[in-house]
Amino acid sequence: MKLLEGKTAVVTGAARGIGKAIALRLASEGCNIAFTDIAVNEAFSATEKEIGELGVKVKGYVSNAAKYDETQNVVGEIAKEFGRIDILVNNAGITKDGALKRMTEEQWDAVIAVNLKSVFNFTKAVQPVMWKQGIGSIINMSSVVGVSGNANQANYSASKAGIIGFTKSVAKEFGIRNIRCNAIAPGFILTEMTNVLPEDVKKAWEAQIPLKRGGTPEEVAKVVLFLASDLSSYVSGQVINVCGAMNT
Repeated sequence: MKLLEGKTAVVTGAARGIGKAIALRLASEGCNIAFTDIAVNEAFSATEKEIGELGVKVKGYVSNAAKYDETQNVVGEIAKEFGRIDILVNNAGITKDGALKRMTEEQWDAVIAVNLKSVFNFTKAVQPVMWKQGIGSIINMSSVVGVSGNANQANYSASKAGIIGFTKSVAKEFGIRNIRCNAIAPGFILTEMTNVLPEDVKKAWEAQIPLKRGGTPEEVAKVVLFLASDLSSYVSGQVINVCGAMNT
């Protein structure tokens, strides 16, 4: 028996990177997958096909996670199509880094909207479904910079720190209906985003990490699987750092 047989997960921002790795890992354990991303493109279609090859039900949805009404609509469509929502992974996120003295209002607002408001939007939208079921697991992707801050990332750090406060509050509020809520704080993860960094910059990052390497999206996905499954049935309101001891 697979860990998530017959369950349904919603994963936001899952056409590529960490989101895609999460969707594939959950699907490998028998979970049906509804994923969202901002637009249909080659990556979107390839992800949908790859998940489907694992023998689970899958459907991709175009949705701007930062838009409240769009989120309400897409979650309604997912609930109707799949019949239930057991797991929500709030993964959608962007960066617009820069020194605070040069950061524009647009850079601040965009990052807060996509990274933090989207978590509110999707959690609010799935609540009635999970409430009626009397069970659910919500997993929010924060970051080590949400725990410890980082120069030139005031907007990103603030959004990820906000996710941690939101997670702890939701865990206390939703626990009465057996709905768990946890956050994951990845460190330096090797994705398309970090691959464009100069080699010397990557080496400098890795030198700060006790495990002396960057993590992989698949290593983050394994922690999501733990939190999504009954292996973590008494874990709620927690923040798990996935950072190779970079942030202890």
